[in-house]
Amino acid sequence: MIALKPLSEIHVPTPMPDEAYEIGLFDRSFRFVGLKALLGAADFDKAGDRLAALAAQNDVEREAARKILSNLKLRHLYDRPLTDGQGRVDQVMRVNYDIDLPVFAEFADLTVGEAKDFILRNKAPAIKRLGTALTGVMAAAIAKLMDVHELVYSAKKLKRSAAARTTVGLTGTLSSRLQPNHPTDDLSAVTLLVYTGLSLGAGDALIGLNPAIDTVDNASAILNHLDKLRRQTGAPTQICVLAHIKTQLACLERGDPVEIMFQSLAGTDRTLIEEFDCTVDLLDRAYRVMLERRPIGDGAKQFMYFETGQGSEVSYGKHNGADMTTTEALCYGLARRYDPFMVNNVTGFIGPETHRTNVEMILSNLQDHFIGKLLGIPMGMAPCYTLHSEITMEGQQIAAQLLSAAGANYFMDVYLGVDRMLAYFDTSSHDDQTMRETYGLEPAPEFAAWAMELGIFQRDAEGALERGPNWGNPRIFCDSDMELQRLRENLPAAYGWENAGPRPANAVSRDIKANIAAAREAIYTDISAEKLGSFDFRRISTKAGSKADHLNNPDLGARLDGQLRARLQPEEFDVQIVISDGLSAEAIHHNIAELLPVLMDGLAQQQITVGTPILAPYGRVKLAEEIGNSLKSKLVIILIGERPGGDAMAARSMSAYLAYRLEDDEVRNAARASSGHGDIRYEYTVISNIYRQGLPPVEAGSLIAERAGQILHHRAAGNRLERVLGEKVGT
Repeated sequence: MIALKPLSEIHVPTPMPDEAYEIGLFDRSFRFVGLKALLGAADFDKAGDRLAALAAQNDVEREAARKILSNLKLRHLYDRPLTDGQGRVDQVMRVNYDIDLPVFAEFADLTVGEAKDFILRNKAPAIKRLGTALTGVMAAAIAKLMDVHELVYSAKKLKRSAAARTTVGLTGTLSSRLQPNHPTDDLSAVTLLVYTGLSLGAGDALIGLNPAIDTVDNASAILNHLDKLRRQTGAPTQICVLAHIKTQLACLERGDPVEIMFQSLAGTDRTLIEEFDCTVDLLDRAYRVMLERRPIGDGAKQFMYFETGQGSEVSYGKHNGADMTTTEALCYGLARRYDPFMVNNVTGFIGPETHRTNVEMILSNLQDHFIGKLLGIPMGMAPCYTLHSEITMEGQQIAAQLLSAAGANYFMDVYLGVDRMLAYFDTSSHDDQTMRETYGLEPAPEFAAWAMELGIFQRDAEGALERGPNWGNPRIFCDSDMELQRLRENLPAAYGWENAGPRPANAVSRDIKANIAAAREAIYTDISAEKLGSFDFRRISTKAGSKADHLNNPDLGARLDGQLRARLQPEEFDVQIVISDGLSAEAIHHNIAELLPVLMDGLAQQQITVGTPILAPYGRVKLAEEIGNSLKSKLVIILIGERPGGDAMAARSMSAYLAYRLEDDEVRNAARASSGHGDIRYEYTVISNIYRQGLPPVEAGSLIAERAGQILHHRAAGNRLERVLGEKVGT
């Protein structure tokens, strides 16, 4: 366990003005103004850095930047902390300066290129010692000079283990994080996914579920259910519900089994606070509470879990002028403060605005894995993709192979690679076992011993671990065939249970691929008012002039056309409803005709005034704020198509984002105190997975109306509303 150093005691040098870095190469001159510009130009070419105007214009310029970066001393990077837009060092950057200063003094005069060579030449103990002296910016700079072989080779030397009930990251092991997500958190379907994953040898790192509904009551119910399953099966692992950290802390106060504390991290304060509703102080408090409670017992050495992934800061436009690799490395410098049990990298999760192609996703995953390990983090990897990017299953599999060779601690187990709630594609238990057999790896030893007792694994004549007779047989956890059949009834995108070696049988694979192809088509369908029922809509335009603009630059879909904005006048209705295709027009076509009448009636019954519904093609969620600011609505409800998931039906999934405008000082001050965000303007409540196999549209319309009434009555949304509602129930 570690003692958290007060931020005021972490020394950070005074920021310096930007300086020019110049070099001549092949009779051409190159000039980069500021360290951020140099770091951005030195990286591999990626969509997010192009979007942020940080990428090199061509390969020659990139190599010019790398030559300059190679010759800068680590001390040079140390002396120039990166700042936010106001020239300030934010808290994430400050935490990154909590390094071993005596060790840094030994390495400070190494150039970045020499530090890279030191890593390639030396063994793990010396490299790990260097890592204690590096900030995230330094680690990112080194990674930018490495090729694929160097990223794999260097990371392979840096095994980082952590221990709770199981020990992940030991030499010769590859673990798995079982993710039994469901669109409505149906506990029968969750049970089946847990049973299936365990039978396939997955879950030794964690059984962790992303809740469809982030409330204390729902998270509590899921935590207790997962705890019951863990106890019934006897699986030596740990559980987690990946709700917001505030939700988990409330569950812990209720006595729920919060064994591992989760939170998504960001590499800038602006993103961490304004988008993730989290602060370093809140993370510190969560760590101290977990340290005091020790929910797994004294044997657990670590208990914090973080997720990261290149691009969130750029996607939100809050990257402070830094490139994606650098802001991602700053996340690891923040995670290091809490000695985490696991850090999961989900680069590829966001979409084409950050990583458009297979190559971009693969290279970023390799960089992230190396940087995390260099900074002392037990790295798990989730090379993943969404259907609105150009990344494919084959690209994801190449990434998994390379990361296995590089010694990743664990991969995800999303059954058949299809996340039924988050609508993205990740590694599966079949992938995990394929990697184990390809590279001669085993699960965590505690888990392997348990799985051998159940016949999931066995030892061959030479002592090697192999699949046993019950591998892939969830029936071993059920009381009867009838129970297994009942559990299977509510699971979407389950294309079969047959296996061929460590892989799904061919018939299953063909169904997976066919459904992915059909779902991908839905992204390119345009919205049609004629398919939305007999409603009168006001049609507005965003700055996204085409489908390509819309997919590759989300900021355009969050902004009104300039001339239109000038024409919109305040109407001051309580609610303004906005309908947009988002990432699936088919979702809007299949739900709005049933949902909207119920929603309108529900609002009318509460005497809530509503403006004429707006139809906004090529829209994004943040468009709600532009419309709210123009029309002066108290609440904007944006009904939007979500990115298509793993089957044709999931392409019909939409969400409702209820954006509450903080219109007076009293409400805004309460929101500031709750979030730590000094300039907060809107709070959001989200209702997701609205479609026939998730939350049916008629039920969704009623629920949205109910939530809208609660928001307007309590003058709060999001986490603040949930806390108010929880307090009402408690009294």
